[in-house]
Amino acid sequence: MLLYSKSWIEKHKDDLEPWQQSAYEEFAKTMTDKENPYPCVPGIQGFIQDSLRFCFAGNPEEESSIKRLSAALKEYGTISRDTGRYASIVIFFETSKQKEYDIESFQHLFWSLLNRIHHYDGSAWPEDIPKNPHHHDWEFCFEGEPYFAFCATPAHTIRKSRYFPFFALAFQPRWVFEDINADTPFGRKLKNVIRKRLLEYDGVRPHPDLKWYGQEDNHEWKQYFLRDDETSMSRCPFSTMKNEIKNRS
Repeated sequence: MLLYSKSWIEKHKDDLEPWQQSAYEEFAKTMTDKENPYPCVPGIQGFIQDSLRFCFAGNPEEESSIKRLSAALKEYGTISRDTGRYASIVIFFETSKQKEYDIESFQHLFWSLLNRIHHYDGSAWPEDIPKNPHHHDWEFCFEGEPYFAFCATPAHTIRKSRYFPFFALAFQPRWVFEDINADTPFGRKLKNVIRKRLLEYDGVRPHPDLKWYGQEDNHEWKQYFLRDDETSMSRCPFSTMKNEIKNRS
């Protein structure tokens, strides 16, 4: 089994490994905290409505985990539109061996994962998505499906919205944002709500890389992994050259 729903997990929690139970419980606690609400309103709605799908991928440094994640993402692409308006897939990794990782180490691990996942992509890169990540219309794609990627780590201490006790990824299909963008009243209102909650949740101003998809000064890849400070990488580590990725991995 690769993909799990909230309803399935809550009925069969004892069938999961202890670290898997702990990861899900921590996530559920974050999504249902009413005293300190998580900033991502669509994420909370997706959790409440049982629209999210979960994957437990194991040790992120092992190739078996990469294969599992790739297979899960491939399967997810075939069912995401049937799960609800606020669809996302959340991946938890067993990261006990990465306890000493700092933010820079997790950042390197994150981009290594995206490159290694791309190696298992059996589809051509979508023609309407630029291959150059420094283009404002670029975003990560897998099996022809564009996604917004999100990473949270145990090393984040300042940007609490990017903290999670386990190394975790989320992939949100681009179609989810069709009604959530700067061109719609709902999108503009939701953005203001999220930014206000983000400021309250983190206690620091939002990272300067947080912008709207499609803006000429926006780079999606910079938003995937946010550092605790306001700095960012100067070049995107992602490559669409699969042979090159294979040789590096």
